[in-house]
Amino acid sequence: MTTHSFASSLDALSGWRRALVSRLDEVSRFLGDHDLSDAAVQGQLDSLREQLGQQKLIVAFVAEFSRGKSELINAIFFADAGRRILPATPGRTTMCPVELAWDADEPPSLSLLPIDTRLSGQSLGELRNFAKAWKTVKLDVGNPERLAESLREVMRTSWVTKDQAHELGFWNDETPDENPPLDDMGRVEVPAWRHALINYPHPLLKQGLVVLDTPGLNAIGAEPELTLSLLPTAHATVFILGADIGVSKSDLAIWRDHLSGDALSRFVVLNKIDAMIDPLATAEQVAEQIERQRTETARTLSVPAERVYPLSARQALAARVEGKADALAQSRLPALEAALSGELMPQRRTLLEHVVIDAAQQIEMHVARRLNDNRRQLAEQTLELRGLRGKSGAKLQMMLQRVDAETAEFEACTTKLQAMRVVHSRMLKDAMVGLSSDRLREEVSAMQQQMSASLLNLGAKKAFGALCQRLRALLGAGQKNSLEIRHMLEASFNRLNAEFGFGLVLNPGPDLDRFAAELDLIEKSYVQYLGLTQALRLSQPKFMEQFRRMLMSKLRVVFENASAELEMWNKSASAQVDAQLRERRRNFRRRRESLERIQAAASELETRLEELDAQDQRLQGFHGRCNELIDALRQQARTGTRGEVSSMITIDLPLDDSPTPLPLRLVKA
Repeated sequence: MTTHSFASSLDALSGWRRALVSRLDEVSRFLGDHDLSDAAVQGQLDSLREQLGQQKLIVAFVAEFSRGKSELINAIFFADAGRRILPATPGRTTMCPVELAWDADEPPSLSLLPIDTRLSGQSLGELRNFAKAWKTVKLDVGNPERLAESLREVMRTSWVTKDQAHELGFWNDETPDENPPLDDMGRVEVPAWRHALINYPHPLLKQGLVVLDTPGLNAIGAEPELTLSLLPTAHATVFILGADIGVSKSDLAIWRDHLSGDALSRFVVLNKIDAMIDPLATAEQVAEQIERQRTETARTLSVPAERVYPLSARQALAARVEGKADALAQSRLPALEAALSGELMPQRRTLLEHVVIDAAQQIEMHVARRLNDNRRQLAEQTLELRGLRGKSGAKLQMMLQRVDAETAEFEACTTKLQAMRVVHSRMLKDAMVGLSSDRLREEVSAMQQQMSASLLNLGAKKAFGALCQRLRALLGAGQKNSLEIRHMLEASFNRLNAEFGFGLVLNPGPDLDRFAAELDLIEKSYVQYLGLTQALRLSQPKFMEQFRRMLMSKLRVVFENASAELEMWNKSASAQVDAQLRERRRNFRRRRESLERIQAAASELETRLEELDAQDQRLQGFHGRCNELIDALRQQARTGTRGEVSSMITIDLPLDDSPTPLPLRLVKA
């Protein structure tokens, strides 16, 4: 049976996105060439282009040491390089969390964050943009030996005292079973690096794939940002076990504490099935033993057996490097790849499809309003000029006077426009206060004080729940304020339309409820880490400060996006008023110029009527062509790679749709 590999499916999705960008560029060029765009439309086009161009697909690999995690990443993503990209040798290899991605603005490099940055209390999110905190090593991607040698740096460790290990988060006297072993000198081995970023020009990474390699329970527990930010926002998490040992105690701790929720985006791998081959057993007996291990693993983790994938990453990598299809099939890796492709790619395509179609509808409505208003004004001019046929010079003079009078009367609208803008500005400012970073910071600080007031932060879950409730209330107030602004603008637009001949129509207001849904996802992800098991960590000031900063960073994204959407909608409404005001003034000027030309030469009347008819025909042509281009964009969004993925399973995963991309670029301080 032929299956789509993860690589080919991601390539198809990327090709579809590129086709969408091409269609979008056609629309943008047409609107710009024919003066049909304004700041609001251009903002929508730019935002949509950015979303299509910067969508990330984040896949996290989580496992205890020596489960073959790095080998599995090599087999799925990097076998076409003909070599291992990540270090994968027996024993402990990857010692710190590693992100693989590609940023074309930076050279191929390995950026390493020293482990002692944990002592500063700064979150990983804050340090991403502080280049001086990182050690950067250039990668020679054309030299396999040098590349492999450079990447082995992620394996480096340091020996520290027990007290130092405690400060760094790798030792806890309250949970002795989870502590690493001591050497003869009473020292603890810890990773030399807190985090690693590999900027590598691999084709899959260039298409937006981000691979998160997370090593071991000890590393996960020491870095709250992994459990509270990076892992929850991954679009898929692959949990790797050893088929030869099954679910160990530490494996089960990782699963229960960090991965048990949201089963549809979790994939369990039983790696190293090649280790179960017994020369004294038949192939059928080995297969039965693997199936028993699969069933037992599924029962232990409380997942369906079909969510557990027995395979051999080592066999798969060797088979792909050597080009042996039979050996690849025996490794069973294609089954996992088919599941990843079948669930993730259609979901990401559907998400983007909705974004594109919604934006296309808004742009189409805006352009249609603008063209219809222009055609209405042309029709008024045409009717007025036709009434001049056979009229005297005195009649023309009267018409000139009437145009001047109408112009003066129209200019009286500026007073009402100014009053509307003052009210609009005040209402928008009031609405934005509740969504501001300052207000968010106040609420998070109140939660921290409430946590600190309880013994050992045992009230952390309750305080966090109260914070989320208050934040939902702020978003609800923002939605209410938005509706009030819409009602005010709607009434003002109706008066302007009736009294001054505007053609103003409001778009549907912003929907802030979806940001409340994002907040619900954050609460769901965080609340499981605020129980009794984390109380001791939260009682440590440095850990608590890091938790607060990281939470603040996560919530700020939600509130900044909500305020940006509210602000963009209001700017769009204001831009529509400004555009129609300019067009009406231009129309009055053209009417007067036409009458003056006709007054100077009688033959000008018919010429001007022909010009107006030609302008109307041109506007109709613009409207038709614009609709054709936007329909093509919509059709591309609706069909796209549907043929490529028609055989795949589409499952509605509760992913973070805004994605919070993981920026790799380090900004110089």
